[in-house]
Amino acid sequence: MLPVAATVLLAAPAAAQADFMHTVMPGETLTGIAATDGLSVAQLAAANNISPFTKLIAGSTLAIPPKGAPASATARASTSSTRVCDGDNDSDDVGCSTAGAAPSSSAGGSYLVRRGDTLSGIAARAGTTVSALAALNGLNPRHYLLYGTVLRLPGGSTTPTSSVAGSEPIGAAATGSLKAPPYPTPQRVTAGQIGSIAAANGVPPSLAQAIGWQESGFNNDAVSPAGARGVMQIMPGTWNWIGSDLNRGGTPLSPASALDNVRGGVIMLHALLGATGGNEAETAAGYYQGLGSVQRYGMYSDTKQYVRDVLALNHRFGGG
Repeated sequence: MLPVAATVLLAAPAAAQADFMHTVMPGETLTGIAATDGLSVAQLAAANNISPFTKLIAGSTLAIPPKGAPASATARASTSSTRVCDGDNDSDDVGCSTAGAAPSSSAGGSYLVRRGDTLSGIAARAGTTVSALAALNGLNPRHYLLYGTVLRLPGGSTTPTSSVAGSEPIGAAATGSLKAPPYPTPQRVTAGQIGSIAAANGVPPSLAQAIGWQESGFNNDAVSPAGARGVMQIMPGTWNWIGSDLNRGGTPLSPASALDNVRGGVIMLHALLGATGGNEAETAAGYYQGLGSVQRYGMYSDTKQYVRDVLALNHRFGGG
């Protein structure tokens, strides 16, 4: 198993006057947490710089603001708008852009924290100071970072080149060498095995199960015409990127293991969820098309169908 986030101190973007931090448990929603703490959804969303319609990721943290704290203008606009734009591809998403779902400042960029990252290292690459970066995100600069957290960058900063959308291989880079791993094996996995791996890595089990079934029917011997392999249908170039970039510092992935093929796909889903602010539709689109391509060109027609299929399966596996 990969190390779980609970083994380190958690840090996430938070409002400066938040009373305490809440670790999201599997199945929790923004609405439920707000009700428990006597807050409105708008107040809780505003305190964490997220949309009121964000689907929470288990293992992430939320700042719980003081009762009576006002909602930001952005949050009020989101709740009063007739267009939801929640990314689930239903009628309220017609004409909506899927880009930019991750938290970001109006004048700066955003960065997805990966294993091994430090606040000082991110600040140096972004051309800012540790104190400025910590203050912008409501962080204690002495705490460790939770990988998968999306940090806002100050205005004028350059997004580090290792962000998911900028570093994820697409096209020939994703294909890589067809002689390279991962390798197909005559193994099948169960929905329960996929769900356990997903939960241990902060990914909704139903989403990982939906992707696994859509891609291969849980069959690690599956190979696509383009050369994608295994349960999660990972291309060699993408496998290399997951191992060297997203899983840096983690337990190495075995190239001929069905369970590690699942882990590789789950690690990628975790990164995509972080980069999209928990938007499962955009995450599925990024898994299929490449997040950078989705954010630049929108979803292609076959991507839209893939997303519809995955969201339907997600519901069948018990997701929202």
